[in-house]
Amino acid sequence: MSARDRNSVVVGVDGSDSSKAAVRLAAELATERGLNLKIIHALDFAPYGFGGPYMDSGGVYEWVEASGKTILAEAQEQAYVVNPIIDVCTELSIGSSAQWLVDLSETARMVVVGASGSGAAATALLGNTAINVTSHAHCPVVVVRGDAHSGGPVVVGVDGSRTSERAIAVGFHEASLRNAALVAVHVWSDLGPMTFDDPRNAALVPAGLEEDERAVLAERLAGWQEKYPDVQVSRKVYVDNPRARLLGWSKKAQLVVVGSRGRGGFTGMLLGSTSNSLVCGAHCPVVVVRPERP
Repeated sequence: MSARDRNSVVVGVDGSDSSKAAVRLAAELATERGLNLKIIHALDFAPYGFGGPYMDSGGVYEWVEASGKTILAEAQEQAYVVNPIIDVCTELSIGSSAQWLVDLSETARMVVVGASGSGAAATALLGNTAINVTSHAHCPVVVVRGDAHSGGPVVVGVDGSRTSERAIAVGFHEASLRNAALVAVHVWSDLGPMTFDDPRNAALVPAGLEEDERAVLAERLAGWQEKYPDVQVSRKVYVDNPRARLLGWSKKAQLVVVGSRGRGGFTGMLLGSTSNSLVCGAHCPVVVVRPERP
């Protein structure tokens, strides 16, 4: 399915402050791109022993369903505050919110989730929903965290993988839409801080590393800079610690874009937990770009 055929932004809600922020951002993304907005809420009966002999006696299903409908109605109103004429549909279902969002990502342009959910009722999106969705979705996933620092750059992590190329494409597109600068961050080693403070490890760093890596980074960006001449690009090269570098940039960025799979090469796993670290700790919204499907 081409991007042109993907005409919706999908957002999962649970009534928490995090999901309310996700709705607002999803409505903004849909408005800017001329897309439809689909708001979904999954009913979670696990806390009530779904299927147990006493579940229905207390009217639990009706109560949870009513709470879910209220959450969806409030989310729809929040979307209309952003854009009174936005094309919105809402849907309620029983089951895993993460799996439902992954299924919907097959035909969505973007999926938006809050970083965590505490929930207004016991129907909350589980705290690991963001991790599950970013690990398995079929389209880019926006995880709403912190603040989109107005006037800040869009930051993209570049590691040379195919998925990283997809992240670069998203980074340039988002920077162009937002009239923002783009900062391309490339880190040579996945190792953590102070690793190369040890002289034995420092000896493993190739001579002229920074110059060579800057040349590689420039090559990766060249075609995209020609496609988006309006985007001002800065290149940042570091020896190690990709998680801390990108987390640091998230303190002043309006968006950080990363691929969910890099040199590690294992399907469904996150390179060095960099994506996980950003989903759990970034100071601004994060876009996690998934690998191209075979």
